[in-house]
Amino acid sequence: MFKDKTIVYTSGTFDMFHYNHLRMINYARSLADILIVGVSTDELVSSYKAKPIIPFTERLQIIEALKTPDIVIPQHTLDHSEIVKKLNIDAFVVGDDWYGKYDYLKDLGVQVFYFPYGTGVSSSNLKKTIHDSYEANLKSQRQSKASVKKNKGDGKKGIDYRRDEGDRQSGCRMFGKSWLQPDFDLCFG
Repeated sequence: MFKDKTIVYTSGTFDMFHYNHLRMINYARSLADILIVGVSTDELVSSYKAKPIIPFTERLQIIEALKTPDIVIPQHTLDHSEIVKKLNIDAFVVGDDWYGKYDYLKDLGVQVFYFPYGTGVSSSNLKKTIHDSYEANLKSQRQSKASVKKNKGDGKKGIDYRRDEGDRQSGCRMFGKSWLQPDFDLCFG
């Protein structure tokens, strides 16, 4: 406590910032007179999981742009003992995926709150969804076969090259030995 003000610290990677990040920060704000948010550096995150998609400086700026934090700082370590002492932290809020990890702060007089993320959005789930979608799209593209149809009705010799709706719209045609669009750009199929 500082001059009868409750100081709350929350921290995270905040990669691919999403709704559950915002909920946790807002919850921490509801407990605080002064809210300090720590953003994990790329080096720290890389020490225990894959490097974040969004670079540290951009993640820091995203959190700074929120109206709820009073102070935003870099987080260089998962051990919060020093920061608790230096900043007179009264409470610490972290996602429940870290349940039990920060109980040692209770010995320093800090209340620890494990915020329930639930089964909603997480950066890991977002990354997996994007990856799975990309893989499915790639597989679909590999499996699709080009259909070659004789060109009809335009009086030119050639064939239409049609793989999907996009190719039908672009109107790629073979003239001589090259695939050409109507504006005569080369088509690569």
